[in-house]
Amino acid sequence: MFRDRREAGHRLAAKLGRYAARTDVLVLGLPRGGVPVAAEVADALVAPLDVFLVRKLGVPGHEELAMGAIASGGVRVLNDDVVQQLRLTDRVIDGVTAAEQRELERRERVYRGDRPPPDPRGKIVILVDDGLATGATMRAAVLAVRRLGPERVVVAVPVGAHETCREFADVADEVVCAAEPDPFLAVGYWYEDFGQTTDDEVRELLAGRAPVGS
Repeated sequence: MFRDRREAGHRLAAKLGRYAARTDVLVLGLPRGGVPVAAEVADALVAPLDVFLVRKLGVPGHEELAMGAIASGGVRVLNDDVVQQLRLTDRVIDGVTAAEQRELERRERVYRGDRPPPDPRGKIVILVDDGLATGATMRAAVLAVRRLGPERVVVAVPVGAHETCREFADVADEVVCAAEPDPFLAVGYWYEDFGQTTDDEVRELLAGRAPVGS
């Protein structure tokens, strides 16, 4: 369906034309694979681009089970059902949060350098990834960015599972899945080139762009 993430971003941008050349739009890519897609969207819309980092908070000993997530801007979202069911203490939650916060801050430095983090307050935030399978990371990103006071949150991906795209209607103001193939199989199935995006590529895509809000 797509040659690579750049082509996917170009085609996704065509679905977002109503947001072009507006001063209140901010495009945030989810590292790492979402950033090349987001860069194409931002360029097409003449909008600022930045990254929005999300780190899952895994239950100790069962790290694949998320008890919450943290995100850029000092936001933490907890899954109250998991916390209560497993009777997780504040000490456990705070310990995992501290470790993941250090990793998030490390990645922030790697990707952004001394650029200030984005301020979504009062803006139309377009959250971009290279696809939606289960949508767990994107859901955490939406919940986190909402706490930072945006005017509107738009989830935008080139390809996604139909059921997942529909499920986001309850957390995002708008969901743009450019393609919803059935059967979906996996995000990478719809790309000819789905090679891993590197940290250097993310830095390069962000380099030379004006700081958000300037």
